[in-house]
Amino acid sequence: MITEPELVGEPGPDTPADVVSGFDPGQGLRAGGRRRRVHGLLWAAAGALVASAVWAAAVFAYGIGGERKPDPRGYRVESDSCAAVELKALAKAVGEQAAEPSTELDGIEHPALRRIRCTVDFTVAVVRAPDGEEASGWSTGYQASLTAELHTETDPRPEFEASSTLTEIDGTGVDRVERVPDLGDLAYLLIMEDESMRVQVVEGGAVVTLTLTSWMSPPDIDNGTESLPDVVDQPEMLAYRADLISDTREVMKALKTG
Repeated sequence: MITEPELVGEPGPDTPADVVSGFDPGQGLRAGGRRRRVHGLLWAAAGALVASAVWAAAVFAYGIGGERKPDPRGYRVESDSCAAVELKALAKAVGEQAAEPSTELDGIEHPALRRIRCTVDFTVAVVRAPDGEEASGWSTGYQASLTAELHTETDPRPEFEASSTLTEIDGTGVDRVERVPDLGDLAYLLIMEDESMRVQVVEGGAVVTLTLTSWMSPPDIDNGTESLPDVVDQPEMLAYRADLISDTREVMKALKTG
């Protein structure tokens, strides 16, 4: 179960009638009552004007009573934005990029929302045996996927904040959620049950998600005559948490300049 992430009254019955309305049943409307009524109307009008001025100022300053469009904060999300993605920290940690980032085909180009998805594959490496002296026969590889959205009509933050309480994303359970300080307006690190990790950031109208996944494969076995080598433990993904956060920060910069 995912919890919150770790970062004036009315006059009384004894009140004289003239205090309430300025009206004496025996003498009709008195001058004093008339003055009180006129003064009350003037004060009510003045109060209404002041309240209107305060409300107008609040609407202007804070958008109260109206829906302001989100600030793009300089982000540019276009079909060619994937070319600006460089994951230098992850490349140093898990292996060089095997190819240029590839753009997936489910992007959105709409006046209210622009979205791109792109993936980066890193070179496959042979996992060392538990003794660390020789190859185990197993190989491991990593892939990073980026989703960048730019909302131009509605503020994405409420929905973004709600996403931090999800217990499952795309069929995979969420194991833990952590706040990431000093990144965008609000950022979370999600550790998934399949040991993948993702950093999700909202800044103005932009939402950026960078995900790191890994996989392992056994060596090729010739006609089944060789026995499968012992399974080795999958590399610990949390070791790359700082690299994932660092590259997310750099991707956000690239989307503003590229």
